[in-house]
Amino acid sequence: MCRTEEDREPDEKPDPHAIDDAEDAAAGDRGDAAAFTSLLEDSAEELYEQAPCGYLSTLMDGTIAKINTTLLNWLGLPRDRVVGRMRFTDLLTVGGKLYHETHFAPMLQMKGEVSGIALEIKAAEKKRMPVLVTSKVKTSDDGEPLLIRTTIFDARDRRAYENELLRGRQAAEEARRQAEESRRRAEADRERLQEALAVLQQNLLPAELPAVPGLEAGSYYHTASPDLLGGDFYDLFPLGSDRWAFFLGDVCGKGPQAAAVTSLARYTLRAAALHDPDPVTVLTTLNTVLHERYSNGDPRYCTAIFGILEPTGEHVDVHLASGGHPSALIQRADGTADYLPTPGGMLIGILPWAQFTPAHTRLLPGDTMLLYTDGLTEARVGPDRALYGDDALRTFTTRQPSAGPQALITALSGLLASFGDGLDDDTALLALGIPAPAPVSEDRT
Repeated sequence: MCRTEEDREPDEKPDPHAIDDAEDAAAGDRGDAAAFTSLLEDSAEELYEQAPCGYLSTLMDGTIAKINTTLLNWLGLPRDRVVGRMRFTDLLTVGGKLYHETHFAPMLQMKGEVSGIALEIKAAEKKRMPVLVTSKVKTSDDGEPLLIRTTIFDARDRRAYENELLRGRQAAEEARRQAEESRRRAEADRERLQEALAVLQQNLLPAELPAVPGLEAGSYYHTASPDLLGGDFYDLFPLGSDRWAFFLGDVCGKGPQAAAVTSLARYTLRAAALHDPDPVTVLTTLNTVLHERYSNGDPRYCTAIFGILEPTGEHVDVHLASGGHPSALIQRADGTADYLPTPGGMLIGILPWAQFTPAHTRLLPGDTMLLYTDGLTEARVGPDRALYGDDALRTFTTRQPSAGPQALITALSGLLASFGDGLDDDTALLALGIPAPAPVSEDRT
């Protein structure tokens, strides 16, 4: 409970230490108040002249009637050269004057106030100074305009920030433009490469199979990747004396190196067949050429079937040999299908000497012989991604009607398409056969 002087006992004396503390606290409060009060003793004139922004007042025609020291310092001009002698537009750059005349002044006249307009003034040392300008018209009691009061803020830091943002945006746009240009060039290069690869691939395969009297032929080539040259090849060509040669093979690898081997193998087989058409001899010649060409540090090899067709009356005798290639599949006119065994045939080009297996068959009307590369039987199918396999191909062929090579090739191309991404290797198909005789309609007349 606080006690007054009247409440103090007569013989009780005041505490001198308490009196000193109270006097010190009071003195400190008076000092703080005095310091704070001194901060508020700036005159209105001083606040106007030394404000952190520019102030000026102009007559309605733009003549400057009053201007503060801050703005004069920015302009680098004495007061007597500005007040009563210059207009507000004289402080602006050429672009600022045009904007003032076409936008700023009309808006100010219409609205009586314009806020935050970005302009440039002619600062000291002939420099441009970006500013933000706000103007307001002062009117009389009866609404007549008297003068224009204008506040000008230094926008140099803001302009520098905006310029930095602009440079960043321009840099980003340039990077985007360069990336887009690089993408377009890459796409153009890719298209040119694919066109070149397609032309080269076509040169490694016959443009079309020749017409063989009494014989039907069909072919199909599936490219697993449009960006890589395939290593599969086939051909059918005449040997003279009513005999025809055929071959189908598969070079190990892809790309330009495999294409080079494919080209060499294809033309070697054609040349060897013209010299000596015996199938085993032809494959032996190819083995010698590939081994001599690629035995030093970069071995290359292939598999192939080469054969001779000899039409005789209503049938065609087929003599062939295989070098490590999948066996030919024969679809008979009676609806059966089975492989023509060629066991023991070795890969072509691995060893200086290789053994090749000969085989013989006869095609009757309605029979078709199918040659294929292992991209077909090694396709991955089903949920467990199992190999398609030889048995599945035989079953599929058996279920197809004996309608000739073209019909079988069409059915097999549909099968390849159904494998989707399970078919990850190039696949070549060559079918040869004798068309079945057309049924004779009975004359009921």
